[in-house]
Amino acid sequence: MDYHLMLIGKNCGIKMKIKPKKKAPNFKLDSTSLKTFELSKLKNGLIIYFYPKDNTPGCTLETKDFSKLYKKFKGLKYEVVGISKDNIRSHLGFKKKYKVPFQLLSDERVQVQKKYGIWGMKSFMGKKFMGTIRSTIAINKGKILKVWPNVRVKGHAEEVLRFIKSLK
Repeated sequence: MDYHLMLIGKNCGIKMKIKPKKKAPNFKLDSTSLKTFELSKLKNGLIIYFYPKDNTPGCTLETKDFSKLYKKFKGLKYEVVGISKDNIRSHLGFKKKYKVPFQLLSDERVQVQKKYGIWGMKSFMGKKFMGTIRSTIAINKGKILKVWPNVRVKGHAEEVLRFIKSLK
């Protein structure tokens, strides 16, 4: 059975702390490369997709979709990373199981999600709780190009790729 999360509050519960054309807040997170990923060290574009949890249906589908399109993003000089609050051990298993070609970053203390306004109130089957609001952000040269809040998984990776292609 396919359950959908209902987001609470104004703007679907999202208070975006970031806006297009503004500088992207820097961060450092542990990565499945077993090195620290630091945004400010990246020279080309970046697609960050924030997702709730490894090995769940929607998150798996989203990761597979970005994986299928990864070479096209790379051809346009964009890196892709997935961020969730799962630990590196979970990410390594998820990455191996689905042959994910890009890095997954661990935000266990949800500091980056809070900094970017991705952590918020959600509701599932009548219960309210704080969690990751599935969102994607395109960044180039340290500036935010576009924010996709409250993402619907189906077709989303293709939508992001179309947007990046439209910039060329």
